[in-house]
Amino acid sequence: MSPDVDLTASEPGRSVLRDRLIALDCRLFEFAAERDWPGAQRILPRLSRGANHGVLWFATAAVIAASRTPRARRAAVRGIASLSLASLAINTVGKRSVRRPRPVLDPVPLVRRLKRQPITTSFPSGHSASAAAFATGVALESPAWGAVVAPVAFSVAASRVYTGAHFPVDVVAGATLGAGAAFVVRRLLSAREETPDVGGEGSEGASAAPRLSA
Repeated sequence: MSPDVDLTASEPGRSVLRDRLIALDCRLFEFAAERDWPGAQRILPRLSRGANHGVLWFATAAVIAASRTPRARRAAVRGIASLSLASLAINTVGKRSVRRPRPVLDPVPLVRRLKRQPITTSFPSGHSASAAAFATGVALESPAWGAVVAPVAFSVAASRVYTGAHFPVDVVAGATLGAGAAFVVRRLLSAREETPDVGGEGSEGASAAPRLSA
Protein backbone atom coordinates (compact mmCIF):
# COMPACT_ATOMS: atom_id res chain seq x y z
CA MET A 1 0.00 0.00 0.00
CA SER A 2 1.37 3.41 -0.94
CA PRO A 3 1.91 5.89 1.88
CA ASP A 4 -0.51 8.75 2.32
CA VAL A 5 0.26 12.16 0.90
CA ASP A 6 1.46 14.86 3.26
CA LEU A 7 0.54 18.24 1.79
CA THR A 8 2.74 19.98 4.34
CA ALA A 9 5.92 18.24 3.19
CA SER A 10 7.92 19.79 0.38
CA GLU A 11 9.87 17.54 -1.98
CA PRO A 12 12.34 19.65 -3.99
CA GLY A 13 12.29 19.07 -7.72
CA ARG A 14 9.02 17.17 -7.81
CA SER A 15 6.42 19.41 -6.17
CA VAL A 16 6.91 22.89 -7.60
CA LEU A 17 3.43 22.99 -9.11
CA ARG A 18 1.86 21.52 -5.98
CA ASP A 19 3.61 24.08 -3.79
CA ARG A 20 2.37 26.90 -5.99
CA LEU A 21 -1.18 25.61 -5.86
CA ILE A 22 -1.06 25.30 -2.09
CA ALA A 23 0.35 28.83 -1.79
CA LEU A 24 -2.43 30.15 -4.04
CA ASP A 25 -4.98 28.24 -1.99
CA CYS A 26 -3.70 29.83 1.22
CA ARG A 27 -3.87 33.29 -0.33
CA LEU A 28 -7.45 32.67 -1.43
CA PHE A 29 -8.33 31.56 2.09
CA GLU A 30 -6.83 34.73 3.57
CA PHE A 31 -8.59 36.84 0.94
CA ALA A 32 -11.94 35.25 1.86
CA ALA A 33 -11.23 35.71 5.57
CA GLU A 34 -10.56 39.42 5.15
CA ARG A 35 -13.64 40.11 3.05
CA ASP A 36 -16.99 41.21 4.42
CA TRP A 37 -19.69 38.74 3.43
CA PRO A 38 -23.01 40.69 3.66
CA GLY A 39 -25.67 38.73 5.52
CA ALA A 40 -23.48 35.67 5.96
CA GLN A 41 -22.73 36.04 9.67
CA ARG A 42 -26.18 34.87 10.78
CA ILE A 43 -26.63 32.16 8.17
CA LEU A 44 -23.43 30.38 7.19
CA PRO A 45 -22.16 29.30 10.64
CA ARG A 46 -25.60 27.89 11.45
CA LEU A 47 -25.77 26.04 8.14
CA SER A 48 -22.30 24.65 8.74
CA ARG A 49 -23.30 23.33 12.16
CA GLY A 50 -26.64 22.06 10.89
CA ALA A 51 -24.91 19.96 8.25
CA ASN A 52 -22.89 18.06 10.87
CA HIS A 53 -23.39 14.30 10.50
CA GLY A 54 -25.77 14.93 7.58
CA VAL A 55 -28.59 16.15 9.85
CA LEU A 56 -29.54 18.98 7.49
CA TRP A 57 -29.74 16.64 4.52
CA PHE A 58 -31.77 13.96 6.28
CA ALA A 59 -34.24 16.65 7.31
CA THR A 60 -34.34 18.00 3.76
CA ALA A 61 -34.92 14.51 2.39
CA ALA A 62 -37.86 14.12 4.77
CA VAL A 63 -39.36 17.39 3.52
CA ILE A 64 -38.94 16.33 -0.11
CA ALA A 65 -40.45 12.90 0.52
CA ALA A 66 -43.38 14.51 2.33
CA SER A 67 -44.59 15.94 -0.97
CA ARG A 68 -45.84 12.39 -1.61
CA THR A 69 -45.07 12.24 -5.30
CA PRO A 70 -43.17 9.20 -6.60
CA ARG A 71 -40.47 11.34 -8.19
CA ALA A 72 -39.95 13.33 -5.00
CA ARG A 73 -39.61 10.16 -2.96
CA ARG A 74 -37.12 8.75 -5.45
CA ALA A 75 -35.19 12.04 -5.37
CA ALA A 76 -35.00 11.92 -1.57
CA VAL A 77 -33.78 8.32 -1.59
CA ARG A 78 -31.23 9.00 -4.30
CA GLY A 79 -29.95 12.05 -2.44
CA ILE A 80 -29.41 10.06 0.76
CA ALA A 81 -27.81 7.17 -1.14
CA SER A 82 -25.41 9.58 -2.85
CA LEU A 83 -24.59 11.26 0.46
CA SER A 84 -23.91 7.87 2.07
CA LEU A 85 -21.53 6.82 -0.69
CA ALA A 86 -19.69 10.15 -0.56
CA SER A 87 -19.34 9.98 3.22
CA LEU A 88 -18.02 6.42 2.99
CA ALA A 89 -15.42 7.46 0.43
CA ILE A 90 -14.36 10.49 2.45
CA ASN A 91 -14.01 8.64 5.74
CA THR A 92 -12.33 5.52 4.41
CA VAL A 93 -10.12 6.91 1.65
CA GLY A 94 -10.14 10.69 1.45
CA LYS A 95 -9.24 11.67 4.99
CA ARG A 96 -6.82 8.75 5.34
CA SER A 97 -4.98 9.34 2.08
CA VAL A 98 -4.06 13.02 2.32
CA ARG A 99 -2.73 14.77 5.40
CA ARG A 100 -3.37 18.47 5.55
CA PRO A 101 -3.77 20.52 8.72
CA ARG A 102 -6.73 22.81 9.17
CA PRO A 103 -6.26 26.50 8.32
CA VAL A 104 -4.78 28.83 10.90
CA LEU A 105 -7.72 30.83 12.23
CA ASP A 106 -5.87 34.08 12.92
CA PRO A 107 -7.28 35.91 9.86
CA VAL A 108 -10.82 34.64 10.50
CA PRO A 109 -12.96 36.98 12.68
CA LEU A 110 -13.88 35.37 15.98
CA VAL A 111 -17.60 35.79 15.35
CA ARG A 112 -17.38 33.51 12.30
CA ARG A 113 -15.53 30.62 13.89
CA LEU A 114 -17.20 27.39 14.86
CA LYS A 115 -17.58 26.74 18.58
CA ARG A 116 -16.17 23.25 18.11
CA GLN A 117 -13.31 23.06 15.66
CA PRO A 118 -12.95 19.87 13.57
CA ILE A 119 -10.10 17.56 14.58
CA THR A 120 -9.81 15.53 11.36
CA THR A 121 -7.51 16.42 8.47
CA SER A 122 -8.58 19.25 6.22
CA PHE A 123 -8.53 17.64 2.77
CA PRO A 124 -11.08 17.05 1.36
CA SER A 125 -14.10 18.74 2.91
CA GLY A 126 -16.62 16.17 4.08
CA HIS A 127 -19.38 18.75 4.49
CA SER A 128 -18.90 19.89 0.89
CA ALA A 129 -18.88 16.30 -0.35
CA SER A 130 -22.14 15.52 1.43
CA ALA A 131 -23.77 18.73 0.22
CA ALA A 132 -22.79 18.19 -3.41
CA ALA A 133 -23.68 14.51 -3.30
CA PHE A 134 -27.15 15.12 -1.90
CA ALA A 135 -27.93 18.06 -4.20
CA THR A 136 -26.67 16.26 -7.31
CA GLY A 137 -28.46 13.04 -6.41
CA VAL A 138 -31.73 14.91 -5.94
CA ALA A 139 -31.27 16.91 -9.15
CA LEU A 140 -30.59 13.80 -11.25
CA GLU A 141 -34.01 12.48 -10.29
CA SER A 142 -35.94 15.76 -9.94
CA PRO A 143 -34.46 18.91 -11.50
CA ALA A 144 -37.12 21.03 -9.80
CA TRP A 145 -36.18 19.85 -6.31
CA GLY A 146 -32.53 20.01 -7.31
CA ALA A 147 -32.94 23.72 -8.06
CA VAL A 148 -34.35 24.21 -4.57
CA VAL A 149 -31.60 22.26 -2.83
CA ALA A 150 -28.64 23.57 -4.86
CA PRO A 151 -28.41 27.04 -3.20
CA VAL A 152 -28.44 25.42 0.23
CA ALA A 153 -25.73 22.97 -0.77
CA PHE A 154 -23.61 25.79 -2.19
CA SER A 155 -24.05 27.80 0.99
CA VAL A 156 -22.94 24.86 3.15
CA ALA A 157 -19.81 24.45 1.02
CA ALA A 158 -19.08 28.19 1.21
CA SER A 159 -19.60 28.12 4.97
CA ARG A 160 -16.61 25.83 5.40
CA VAL A 161 -14.28 28.54 4.09
CA TYR A 162 -16.24 31.32 5.79
CA THR A 163 -15.87 29.72 9.23
CA GLY A 164 -12.23 28.84 8.67
CA ALA A 165 -12.80 25.09 8.73
CA HIS A 166 -11.34 24.45 5.27
CA PHE A 167 -9.22 25.90 2.50
CA PRO A 168 -10.98 26.58 -0.83
CA VAL A 169 -9.30 23.60 -2.53
CA ASP A 170 -10.60 21.30 0.21
CA VAL A 171 -14.11 22.47 -0.59
CA VAL A 172 -13.72 22.09 -4.36
CA ALA A 173 -12.24 18.61 -3.98
CA GLY A 174 -15.01 17.54 -1.62
CA ALA A 175 -17.75 18.90 -3.86
CA THR A 176 -16.24 17.15 -6.89
CA LEU A 177 -16.09 13.85 -5.03
CA GLY A 178 -19.66 14.28 -3.81
CA ALA A 179 -21.03 15.00 -7.28
CA GLY A 180 -19.11 12.00 -8.61
CA ALA A 181 -20.69 9.80 -5.95
CA ALA A 182 -24.16 10.87 -7.12
CA PHE A 183 -23.36 9.82 -10.69
CA VAL A 184 -22.01 6.50 -9.46
CA VAL A 185 -25.27 5.90 -7.59
CA ARG A 186 -27.24 6.71 -10.73
CA ARG A 187 -25.12 4.27 -12.71
CA LEU A 188 -25.63 1.53 -10.12
CA LEU A 189 -29.39 2.09 -9.98
CA SER A 190 -29.66 2.11 -13.78
CA ALA A 191 -27.71 -1.15 -13.99
CA ARG A 192 -29.98 -2.70 -11.39
CA GLU A 193 -33.11 -1.65 -13.24
CA GLU A 194 -31.76 -3.09 -16.50
CA THR A 195 -30.86 -6.46 -14.94
CA PRO A 196 -33.27 -9.13 -16.27
CA ASP A 197 -35.30 -11.24 -13.84
CA VAL A 198 -33.66 -14.46 -12.70
CA GLY A 199 -35.54 -17.69 -13.38
CA GLY A 200 -35.43 -18.09 -17.14
CA GLU A 201 -38.95 -16.83 -17.85
CA GLY A 202 -37.92 -13.14 -18.20
CA SER A 203 -40.21 -10.24 -17.65
CA GLU A 204 -43.06 -11.91 -19.57
CA GLY A 205 -43.31 -14.69 -17.05
CA ALA A 206 -43.14 -12.27 -14.16
CA SER A 207 -45.89 -10.10 -15.58
CA ALA A 208 -48.12 -13.11 -16.23
CA ALA A 209 -48.55 -13.92 -12.55
CA PRO A 210 -50.64 -10.84 -11.68
CA ARG A 211 -52.97 -11.54 -14.62
CA LEU A 212 -53.59 -15.11 -13.51
CA SER A 213 -54.38 -14.08 -9.96
CA ALA A 214 -56.75 -11.32 -10.94
